[in-house]
Amino acid sequence: LLMEDQEMLMKWLMRRRLAAFERAYDYDMGYAYTMLDTDPAALKVFGRLMELGRYRKDVPMAPWYAAKIAATMAEDCGPCTQLAVTMAERDGVDPAVLRAIVGGNPAVMPAEVALAFRFAEASMRRDVEADALRDQIAAHWGTRGLMSLAFAIATGRVFPTIKYAVGHGVACTRIAVAGKPVAVLRE
Repeated sequence: LLMEDQEMLMKWLMRRRLAAFERAYDYDMGYAYTMLDTDPAALKVFGRLMELGRYRKDVPMAPWYAAKIAATMAEDCGPCTQLAVTMAERDGVDPAVLRAIVGGNPAVMPAEVALAFRFAEASMRRDVEADALRDQIAAHWGTRGLMSLAFAIATGRVFPTIKYAVGHGVACTRIAVAGKPVAVLRE
C-alpha cells in the first residue's frame, strides 16, 4: 500500500475503535476524533496514556476505582466521571460502594476503599496526611499497589483535563449508579 493509503486505513480503523467505545459506554469521544483528524500520532500517544490508566496490580478493584473516581471528579463532574463509574459497575464494584465514592463519604465505604479514596484526595491536595496513608497502602498492598493507585490518580485527572483543553468539556451532569442519580460532592 502507498503511504497515503496506509494512513487512510489507519484512520479508518481508529475511527471504528472510537465508535465501538462510544457505543459500548454511551460516551462522546468527540475530543478523540479531533485528535485523529488533527494528527493521528497524537491519538496514538493518547492511547498509551489509556494503557497507563488500566494498570492495576495487587490492589482490589473497588479501592482502585475509588482512587480513579476521586481523581476524575476533581477535574470533572460530568461525562468523564460517569464513564469511570460505568466502568467500575461493569467490573463488578458494588453500587453501594460507588454511591459512597461519588458522594465523597468515606465513613460508609469499606475500610480498603476509604483508604484509597482518602489517599487520592490527600495526594491531590498535597496534604501531609498523604504520607501516612501512603505508608498504610504500601504496607497493605506493596509498592506495585501504590503505583497502581498513583497511576489511577494521575490518569483520572488527565483525561478530563485533555478533553476540556481541546474544547470538548461539558457542563456538570448528574452521575448515575445502577441507573439512579447520586448527589455528587463538589468542593
